[in-house]
Amino acid sequence: MRDMNFRANHCLMVQGCTSDAGKSTLVAGICRVLARRGIKVVPFKPQNMALNSAVTVDGGEIGRAQAVQAQACYLEPHTDMNPILLKPNTDVGAQVIVHGKAIGNMNAWGYHNYKNEAMQYVLQSFERLSNQYDVMIVEGAGSPAEINLRDSDIANMGFAEAVDCPVIIIADIDRGGVFAHLCGTLDLLSESEQNRVVGFVINKFRGDVSLLQPGIDWLEARTRKKVLAVMPYLHGMHLAAEDAIAEQQSEKREGERLRIVVPVTPRISNHTDFDALRLHPQVELTFVWTDEPLPPADLVVLAGSKSVRADLEFLRARGWETYLQKHLRYGGKVMGICGGFQMLGNNIDDPHALEGEAGNTHGLGLLDFSTVLEPEKQLLRVQGTLLANSAKVSGYEIHCGVSSGAALENPALDLGDHRDGALSADNQIMGSYVHGIFDEAESLASLLAWAGLKNIEAFDYQARQEADINRLADAVEQYFLPDWLNTFTQI
Repeated sequence: MRDMNFRANHCLMVQGCTSDAGKSTLVAGICRVLARRGIKVVPFKPQNMALNSAVTVDGGEIGRAQAVQAQACYLEPHTDMNPILLKPNTDVGAQVIVHGKAIGNMNAWGYHNYKNEAMQYVLQSFERLSNQYDVMIVEGAGSPAEINLRDSDIANMGFAEAVDCPVIIIADIDRGGVFAHLCGTLDLLSESEQNRVVGFVINKFRGDVSLLQPGIDWLEARTRKKVLAVMPYLHGMHLAAEDAIAEQQSEKREGERLRIVVPVTPRISNHTDFDALRLHPQVELTFVWTDEPLPPADLVVLAGSKSVRADLEFLRARGWETYLQKHLRYGGKVMGICGGFQMLGNNIDDPHALEGEAGNTHGLGLLDFSTVLEPEKQLLRVQGTLLANSAKVSGYEIHCGVSSGAALENPALDLGDHRDGALSADNQIMGSYVHGIFDEAESLASLLAWAGLKNIEAFDYQARQEADINRLADAVEQYFLPDWLNTFTQI
């Protein structure tokens, strides 16, 4: 293996001791540092497993985190940035997406046997991006120390070994046991894998770093690897999450606020739709989990789903259908996005067994239309307006459903080449296939007004996201070892 020189290797890979250690965030921060210095940099994740996804400029689908990392590079997202995307639809199976297009469902063993072929698609994307950009910042998946998966790994060290890429390992000190995580992960790697680890990053540190120094000294002496950065816990930092929603509740706020409730289903997808709501200063957003009491709300939003029929039955079993009927009788508003929109109709038919066993499920019957799931997935980036007041909307559609019925004759959005969604005659129920419907400042304000909020404060979610990416990059500049950071940015 050649000397670990960033310029020579053209890429750097960030791997983590655990899921949610901070890989996606660190990659975004490094990407923005390089992009601000005028370097042609691109993000890359060989294999992602996530139900939050985005539509790319070339009409495919990738993990949401890679779309954010592309933004950090001042790039449009492209399918080569995440060549393999797995979208779980059961506990033991997932839809497999290759170069942005779904190729079918596989169980765990089926995908395990498919990995050699998948690796060829990964390397094709890697080569194409290598020919277009000066530097590639690569994100691993989960942990490289999953012994049971190492023989066919394409997401962590298997990829790094294939392309001879140096690796940083990041660990979250906020979880506790950071030195055990780092030492244990390194010890479980092969000798060649250990040799390509250029250093560690300790993430989410709170307090006086001098108190951590004895531990850093011990770690560096034991592993002979440098701690490249101790990144602080960046309070209030927001970047769109890949999957976890445990920390996505909004803060409790004083004064006038709109209460929005989102039920959490087993296959909830694209919950990043609610980030703009969660961050709005006048919104109190609550994700409601399995056995929690159903709280009062001004607006209930049914989210997207990777298994719409199963998630609808899940909601029924937990009393949500009765709750929604009472909520509407008392004047509350209901909204459905993508799969949640389909749930609002009369029927959801899956004749091709795309999301489980073939069959038909009765919808909530709140809007007069029905949906058939078809094999060809709709992948569209869209722009348009709300029909009620011409407020600007932008986002994307990712769905297999084809909907038809009387309710669609009163659509909610004008997207130029087509109209989308539905609005009930009494103005209480709205549905749309558009993910990101709250992201534009105009549409956010308009939809909050529709839900009952008065005296709405202006809030620009997209500007907030840019500010947080820059704040993250500033932290990378500040807390990484200056000599190391400057060396790998001198392309």
